[in-house]
Amino acid sequence: MLVKHSSSTVLRRQQFLVRTLCGSRTHLPKLIRATMSSKSEAADAESVLRTVTPSLDPKRHKGQAAVIGGCREYTGAPYFAAISALKIGADLSHVFCTKDAAPVIKSYSPELIVHPVLEESYTISQFSEEEKRKVEDKVIGEVDKWMERFDCLVIGPGLGRDPFLLECVSKIMLLAKKSNVPFVVDGDGLFLVTNSIDLVKSYPLAVLTPNVNEYKRLVQKVLNCEVDEENAGDQLRSLAKQIGGVTILRKGKTDLISNGEIVKSVSIYGSPRRCGGQGDILSGGVAVFLSWAQQLKSDPERNFSPSESPAILGCIAASGLLRKAAALAFTKHKRSTLTSDIIECLGESLEDICPAS
Repeated sequence: MLVKHSSSTVLRRQQFLVRTLCGSRTHLPKLIRATMSSKSEAADAESVLRTVTPSLDPKRHKGQAAVIGGCREYTGAPYFAAISALKIGADLSHVFCTKDAAPVIKSYSPELIVHPVLEESYTISQFSEEEKRKVEDKVIGEVDKWMERFDCLVIGPGLGRDPFLLECVSKIMLLAKKSNVPFVVDGDGLFLVTNSIDLVKSYPLAVLTPNVNEYKRLVQKVLNCEVDEENAGDQLRSLAKQIGGVTILRKGKTDLISNGEIVKSVSIYGSPRRCGGQGDILSGGVAVFLSWAQQLKSDPERNFSPSESPAILGCIAASGLLRKAAALAFTKHKRSTLTSDIIECLGESLEDICPAS
């Protein structure tokens, strides 16, 4: 049986429903409460990509990126990060890795400049403490020779957790800060940072890109609590602020980005296929876009707000581009989509948003 209701009756019921929902947040569905409490603002990733990506100009230097990572066990991650930087538009891409990893990474592509300078504990196990210090000084010196050329570093992909290697990398991070070089920390670099927060604390040109587990460890270490999904944006802001204003890109179904002041979200595009290695593409992309945004900052006509800091813009641009490339790769390869397929779609995806001609 159909029942007719007057328009006024329907209106009263709608108003009652609104009052009920808005009057007590405890009665709201969990998803709605989480959305309201996170206080994140959706970023216009395509607009940011158009703003940050420089036009092709033979007179313009587009920058160099360097990846600090790669050991015996892990050679794919530094390659993915470094080659992605090239595919997006860096002029040159370097990889500083261990001697064992160098021939493997070099064999993946002749486009990369590979430096076999990092050392692991097993290669110096018979050395005295003085000899170990000399090896460490040599490693730092080799990186220092190139530091002034780099527009951004990616620290951590394929790094591993060897104690001597991590000690050398911590010194490289201090060197980058002293040289005012931006850096992106990912993978095992986040393991290092989580145990030594001072390495990045209060350095505004540092970007952390944790996945679910890496983020959980950061929250536990810094905020001394568990991850709060219902207040995800607020917690991320607190975490970034507590670390002194570093920018954190929390990877997930929706990427959340904060520098302790504002929270931005990127959820456009995306792919249901979550193959390993996408985080390495992202870190390489953040490095490139961050360096380009940093160059924009030198323009006296631009007045950057906190929401337009180079690190925030770099994260938004890289997140948006990776998601678009992943979606495009999935349309072509479906279930068999690999990280290399996504990398091959980076150029086409960027061209679609920012045509070169």
